[in-house]
Amino acid sequence: MAKELLLEIGTEEIPAAFLPKALKDMEKIITREFSENRIGHGAIKTMGTPRRLLLSVKDVEEKQKDQLLEKIGPSTSVAFDEKGNPTKAAIGFARGQGIDVRELEIIETPKGKQICSRKKITGEYTKIILADLLPRFILSIPFQKSMRWMDLDVRFARPIHWILALFGGEVVPFSIENVDSGNKSRGHRFMAPETFVVEDFERYLEKTKERLVIADPVERRNIILSESGKAAEEVSGAVLENEDLLQEVSFLVEYPSVVRGSFDREYLALPKEVLVTAMMKHQKYFPIVNAEGDLLPYFITINNTLSRNPSVVTRGNEKVIRARLADARFFFEEDQKTPLENYLEDLKNVIFHTLLGTSYEKVMRFRDLASYITKEIDPRIMKQVDRVAVLCKADLETRMVYEFTELQGIMGREYALIQGEDPIIAKAIYEHYLPVSAGGNLPETDEGAIVSIADKMDTIAGCFGVGLIPTGTADPYALRRQALGIINIIADRNYRLDLAKLVDKSISVLAGKLKRTPEETKSDVMNFLKGRFENQLISQGHSYDVVDAVLSGGISDIVQSLKKIEAMEAFKDHPDFEPLAVAFKRVVNILKNFEDGTVDPSVFDSSAENNLYHAFIEIRGTANEYIDNGEYGDALSKMASLRKPVDSFFDEVMVMAEDEKIRFNRLSLLEEISNLFYRIADFSKIVIDS
Repeated sequence: MAKELLLEIGTEEIPAAFLPKALKDMEKIITREFSENRIGHGAIKTMGTPRRLLLSVKDVEEKQKDQLLEKIGPSTSVAFDEKGNPTKAAIGFARGQGIDVRELEIIETPKGKQICSRKKITGEYTKIILADLLPRFILSIPFQKSMRWMDLDVRFARPIHWILALFGGEVVPFSIENVDSGNKSRGHRFMAPETFVVEDFERYLEKTKERLVIADPVERRNIILSESGKAAEEVSGAVLENEDLLQEVSFLVEYPSVVRGSFDREYLALPKEVLVTAMMKHQKYFPIVNAEGDLLPYFITINNTLSRNPSVVTRGNEKVIRARLADARFFFEEDQKTPLENYLEDLKNVIFHTLLGTSYEKVMRFRDLASYITKEIDPRIMKQVDRVAVLCKADLETRMVYEFTELQGIMGREYALIQGEDPIIAKAIYEHYLPVSAGGNLPETDEGAIVSIADKMDTIAGCFGVGLIPTGTADPYALRRQALGIINIIADRNYRLDLAKLVDKSISVLAGKLKRTPEETKSDVMNFLKGRFENQLISQGHSYDVVDAVLSGGISDIVQSLKKIEAMEAFKDHPDFEPLAVAFKRVVNILKNFEDGTVDPSVFDSSAENNLYHAFIEIRGTANEYIDNGEYGDALSKMASLRKPVDSFFDEVMVMAEDEKIRFNRLSLLEEISNLFYRIADFSKIVIDS
């Protein structure tokens, strides 16, 4: 008979950021544990609040599935003598399997007749297994950080205060240090802290809700959305939604209670991002906006308790946000007393990295790099790009950004506009930080895109040049994100920018800072960029073998690499694709260790090689022209016409002829053909389904 498993881990308040991942990991871990222990089960559900992690598993079987262990031993000719008596080999094998030699069986295998041990292991009762499995499960839940408490040896996100563990309504007995499992839970810490008995998951949800705990984070989220929306409508507004903040707040409370507050309308004169950052990032408040998206002088905050006097709570929150906004206004006004460009000098006193110098030095480096990129992209905007490079980090020394670091770039843009800079330059100052996350917005201006590439490339080349290379999941300088930023900006702007030359330039600008050779640095940087590009392309659904085939020739030109991949994937449907790929693999194998040669048609001694040569000469010029123009689909279609003469060549010609001159000429022909194909991709890396 299937039963329900219910587990609750009661703790001190766990940080909101830990909980979403913990709930997903709990489901993965229990699924794996049940599978490894041969325990059948139904639906798994995980829930959580700051003070509890909850696991419910429906229809858990009462016993493990029986297991039949089969072990094959030596052949019968070795296991038995000529009289049919077991030999030492058979006796030893039986002893090793824990059975009597008379229990051995003989089975037919691909190797002939062999002896076999078959043992049936009867499944254990699930409740007995759970007593060992559940404490192991609890302590295996991974967290970003864990802690020890008192003088105990266990580690968890926060101290464990109680454990509810029921299987079919009965307690699963176990202990984790000083906490014993039981059948009791607790209500809201402040409003209903008493313990209560739990019978099953359904009654658990009812009883916790009666005691002002909403265990389901989805339900809490919906309450926050609904009640916040109503409160905003009362002042003719709507909540400025933010999914990250919504998730965080829903995991900060056990019983959400919505409070609306207000602030002086005069603060609306501050830039919108300042107000939003102060409310969302620093106070976890939801701003309220009108139908046009403009901020209204109101906010929503989510409490974890029901207040006896809501007006007191409202006034308290209003007092806090008023102080925050007053500070912001002071910083905003003080910052404007100094021209933005003057802050650049202050960066000489800011260390970017001890091995890479000051932030001022970094600005000068990527300013030089941006100039190089602009010459390649559009020399007409050289003056604007240089201005952006000079000003883009200046706001780091403003009071506003010192207090609200999230506003870097944003305040640079705002101060630039106030001080009369060209709007394009102001916008580019903000854009040079883009993208700020995977899949995030990219710069819309060339000025912002160029400085963004320069800044990111200087960071990557600099870190690699002094040995600060990402390992495993560790990437403290976000080099992977910055590499993808460079790649995506180049692709989005359709820049014909040679990445290899750009890396060379960046390394030369870093002269005097490098702790590794320029050659080592460049090789590692290019491989790093290639790896990021490959991973992104494959995650976007591109065929891994096509990506490998195209990028094996390098990634200097991101835009053309993308075009080649698209053309190759379309060409995969061509009837001549697989035969050409197979033939190309053969060509690559034959040409190993072959040095460059020149084809001499007078040496041909068969019609097949003569036909292949003339077919190749006929399409070579057109195919190369298509490739030069980036028309890779047309080039591949033209090259596909070589399929039949290539097949005939391999059918009728012995490439490795005894005559050295003939052999050399045939290899030279194959090399010329392969070089044409290599201009698009290494076809030998294409996986052919057998």
